[in-house]
Amino acid sequence: MITMFREWMFQIWYWYVNNVDKNAEVLFMNYGYKHPDLNVDLSPEDEPNRYSAQLYHLLGCAVELQGKDIVEIGCGRGGGLSYIVKTFKPHTALGIDLNKNATKFCNKHYKHVGLSFLQGDAQNLQMLSDNTYDAIFNVESSHRYPRMDLFLSEVKRLLRPGGYFLYTDFRYDYEMSELKQQLNESGLEIVKEVMITDNVVAALKADDARKRLLIKRLAPRFIHKVALNFAGTVGSETYNQFANHKYEYYHYVLKKSKDK
Repeated sequence: MITMFREWMFQIWYWYVNNVDKNAEVLFMNYGYKHPDLNVDLSPEDEPNRYSAQLYHLLGCAVELQGKDIVEIGCGRGGGLSYIVKTFKPHTALGIDLNKNATKFCNKHYKHVGLSFLQGDAQNLQMLSDNTYDAIFNVESSHRYPRMDLFLSEVKRLLRPGGYFLYTDFRYDYEMSELKQQLNESGLEIVKEVMITDNVVAALKADDARKRLLIKRLAPRFIHKVALNFAGTVGSETYNQFANHKYEYYHYVLKKSKDK
């Protein structure tokens, strides 16, 4: 499990962003993805968040999403799901996040047809019906869930037969065997499994200067160290954990059987 310090750090920064970012400058909160073969054409509004958007693009291009019903569990401030809606044209898209201020922000900020946001617990989503979604996204969120097994059970319940779970996150290197066992026992078929730690490190390097300027502008000095570490800036503890592969970042595509 993640350390108590990281959890405390996350809560402080997430609370701060949701209360201070009045100009909606922080829309993505993932570490990003950089690969020489992936250089996505982005709109001017998405360009500042290129590497975070490319992580969503990696997931979104894995399956056909046009005209489908999708949900992102752990949507944060909604930048990723908004990008998926604009780029891949699903029929409907729902974002779920535990933080009520985040979902309130998202419903106010994003106006795409068919896109909405609800507060909810990833481990207990009983307000959503069985067999409802063609694809479920989960991006850099599950490492905070106390009960991964309950989350995976909800994913399976919510997917339509033949639906896909598009999943990416990180764990300590020694936690990967437990995660793989949980995925193997989820009742979903693993279609794709890729370790992308080096691509995440490359994104952190490429995005370092922008993140430092953003933190300097938005955060008071006393919280700078926490924010820089949370953002994975070069030289921070978080960055070093990825660079040394103590954190491993993975990407999975899983599928629900058509006869279930």
